[in-house]
Amino acid sequence: MTNLKTKVHTVNSIAQVREEVRKFQLEGYAKGNIFVLTHDKDRTNRITDHTDAEKIGIAEEGLITAIANHFRSHGDELRAKMKSLGISERDAERLEREMDQDKVLVIAWSGKEYDGVEFDPTIYYYPYY
Repeated sequence: MTNLKTKVHTVNSIAQVREEVRKFQLEGYAKGNIFVLTHDKDRTNRITDHTDAEKIGIAEEGLITAIANHFRSHGDELRAKMKSLGISERDAERLEREMDQDKVLVIAWSGKEYDGVEFDPTIYYYPYY
């Protein structure tokens, strides 16, 4: 698993989420390292209920970030979740704007934890910006 890089794909529908999850699993990503994120918590829950994708949880965020998220705005919470997976502040802001447009993020995570200060410069984004 250590040689897999984090990938972030932006899609429009649950059918596309299923397809991306299937592809990531074929590439060797564990089910527990494939996440979905939307701007609407209920939508995220519905998608995770009907696909093999997971929600970003305490194990990935870290306890301190998870607690702090209870006091953050929803946008700040989304960016903190992304940053915990190694996504830079700049890219997290861009991806949040995509989610504002009803896009869904499907994230295949390398498994490397980040503290929010550092980020992973090798993340692959699709579509590329």
